[in-house]
Amino acid sequence: MTPIQYERARRLLCERDAVLADIIGRVGRCRIAERPDVPLFVFMTGSIISQQLSTKAAATIRRRVLALFPPEEGPTAAGLLQIPDDALRAAGLSRQKVAYLRDLASKVEAGVLSVEALPTMDDEAVTAALTQVKGIGPWSAQMFLMFRLHRPDILPTGDVGILRAVRQAYRLRKAPTPERLTRLASPWRPYRSIACWYLWASLDNAPVGETLTGRSPQSA
Repeated sequence: MTPIQYERARRLLCERDAVLADIIGRVGRCRIAERPDVPLFVFMTGSIISQQLSTKAAATIRRRVLALFPPEEGPTAAGLLQIPDDALRAAGLSRQKVAYLRDLASKVEAGVLSVEALPTMDDEAVTAALTQVKGIGPWSAQMFLMFRLHRPDILPTGDVGILRAVRQAYRLRKAPTPERLTRLASPWRPYRSIACWYLWASLDNAPVGETLTGRSPQSA
């Protein structure tokens, strides 16, 4: 997805869905394409670090963890495996998240997860590859697809923010089930990712990907 393609998506969504058209009119341009792309491995570590944390707390811990790597090399799987648990814990990580990061780094180093291959894989294959890692579940994989790989047609049916935004925007009595949300989102194809960005933005919160990965609805 390029900035031009995001603009094309915005126009198509306005034509197909009057509710979204109103939200898009209020929010303005989609800013996903304006975010600098962090390295793939850094995005994945950020996804694990951010789970179940506020945006501010997650950003603070991410900065502390990134500061543990040599500045000339930046975060790498090999580098992460060299950092002692005590240093990661001192940066603010729980024991569970330290274990998750170690599992991610070990799988990357062993070649079980090929970071470089992810952009060439289809959505389903990326999800299958990422969810091999402890602490990375379907939601985190969807955020990676949407905000790092810029895949245009992802619908996170379990995301609490999307469910709340849809209920509010479409004046539903209760949050939609995954099945109802999938039906409602059918006109948004092939740009469901962009529609979801606008729905997050309609809640007056920073859309998830603009805080790197945001918070998950569950553990991952």
